[in-house]
Amino acid sequence: QVQLVESGGGLVEAGGSLRLSCTASGRTLSSRAMGWFRQASGKEREFVAAISPSGGSTRYTDSVKGRFSISRNNPKNTLYLQMNSLKPEDTAVYYCGASDRNMVVATTRMIDYWGQGTQVTVSS
Repeated sequence: QVQLVESGGGLVEAGGSLRLSCTASGRTLSSRAMGWFRQASGKEREFVAAISPSGGSTRYTDSVKGRFSISRNNPKNTLYLQMNSLKPEDTAVYYCGASDRNMVVATTRMIDYWGQGTQVTVSS
């Protein structure tokens, strides 16, 4: 079993930056693909960014390309999401997810483990 805990969310003005972290316990993340997803109020959870087990491959949803960067530190069992140039439409609860698959995963149905989420609010 894998337990995931997100941190780093908060309130920021448009144009600002935040760095989210996701720390795992229970079992190593080094063999697992991971990703960030978000869910705005009244909407379905959607894909944001994903990374392969080695960190060599990444994928982003179009709306965050050039602004967000996903990375991981396998020895520390930690996943990161650096978010720059934040916009009000980025406001959502952000979830960390891990998959037992060893390829980049970009859909919620391919995630096997979820964190509890961290709120990101971007004011205009």
